[in-house]
Amino acid sequence: MKLLKDRILKDGVVKPGNILKVDSFLNHQMDIDLINEIGKEFKARFSDCPITKILTIEASGIGIACIAAQYFHVPVIFAKKAQSVNLDGEMYTTKVESFTHKKVYDVILAKKFLQPEDHVLLIDDFLANGCALLGLIDIVQKSGAVLEGAGIVIEKGFQPGGQQIRDMGIRLESLAIIDSMSDDSLTFR
Repeated sequence: MKLLKDRILKDGVVKPGNILKVDSFLNHQMDIDLINEIGKEFKARFSDCPITKILTIEASGIGIACIAAQYFHVPVIFAKKAQSVNLDGEMYTTKVESFTHKKVYDVILAKKFLQPEDHVLLIDDFLANGCALLGLIDIVQKSGAVLEGAGIVIEKGFQPGGQQIRDMGIRLESLAIIDSMSDDSLTFR
């Protein structure tokens, strides 16, 4: 997706530790026109799938998933990283380690929102080591729903997550795959 790659090159900032900051347009301040194009692209790439739900994890994937969902005309559900008093009923739970926060979260999703008859598309902003995506895959498998695939905005192709997901036989569509990063350059696949 040329529009996205151009924006990463223009406004992305590489930090030590293979951190790519895109907070000025993707996951802190959000460029809705860009994210709207991202949503259209996910719809085009998964138009052959009978998606009934889009699943993401809080927080950065929620806005992207919501905009994508308008093109699929389906609800968005998101796994929460913390139990709260307004959650009730049975929950799917899994553990997810955050690459950027260096913390393990117990993520939860109310069972009433994900059923065996659902066809699920996972959406997230980044894929690095794959921990968040593996957690979401675990939740879908526990629910008995059909996992149609995963849509990722930016994949760090030099980290193992993408290959691990593909090796599982899961359809993975990443809009921008970065092959290498250094302080002064990014190389895309």
